[in-house]
Amino acid sequence: MKTQLIAITTALFATTALADGHLPNLEGREIVVVTENAYPPLQFIDGDGNAVGWEYDAMAEVAERLNATITYENISWDAMIPAVSEGQFDMGMTGITIREDRAEIVDFSDTYMTSEMVMLVRSDEERFADAAGFAADDDLLVAAQPGTTPFYVAVYDVLDADEANPRIQLFETFGAGVAALRNGDVDLVLTDGTAANGYVDASDGGLKIVGEKLGTEDFGFIFPQGSDLVEPINAAIADMQGDGTIEALNVRWFLDYKLGE
Repeated sequence: MKTQLIAITTALFATTALADGHLPNLEGREIVVVTENAYPPLQFIDGDGNAVGWEYDAMAEVAERLNATITYENISWDAMIPAVSEGQFDMGMTGITIREDRAEIVDFSDTYMTSEMVMLVRSDEERFADAAGFAADDDLLVAAQPGTTPFYVAVYDVLDADEANPRIQLFETFGAGVAALRNGDVDLVLTDGTAANGYVDASDGGLKIVGEKLGTEDFGFIFPQGSDLVEPINAAIADMQGDGTIEALNVRWFLDYKLGE
């Protein structure tokens, strides 16, 4: 079964990347994409120091289909959306949830992935097993990046709707929050199942997921408002969804990656 899935993935990537003229041609245009590289398996730095992940493979497909050249830059999460809004970069990617408040300052692509929020804890955690159990113990702390979906879920869906609640420990990067969890400095990280599964698989048994899913979130790429890249990127996403490439990426990164390939 696994061999068949890998074969299907390989076949899809070998055939669908060949442009046939039905998509916009950007004539080699350079697109500067900014990311954080801290959200496996969407984008992260592997053991060899290479930037890899679902979104990198997706952007390689987009570039091939649209005849574009991709250049990557790195930035912290809290600076990403303002920087793209100000036009410092052409595009941003890092598992960014499509939200109305963000859409007031950036344009979003169409959804390329839908994920569900889960609770990531240490593998030996026994003090709570769901959101209500966490909220009931005032000694427990949750890590979050300011302004992210996990931050707002922690505030409004798990705790008491107080954005200044001291039980929310703020970190500059998602990875720093996970490190704090593993070190025992916090007790919970909220994230989508995509990243949570990636961290669990890479934790050597140190992390697990508990409780019910807390909701769904749609991911999109971001652009400065009025960007002429939104339409061609959306066309490429639709093309990739239609011919099975998105599903092939999912197999590659949420099955093969999970199995250690």
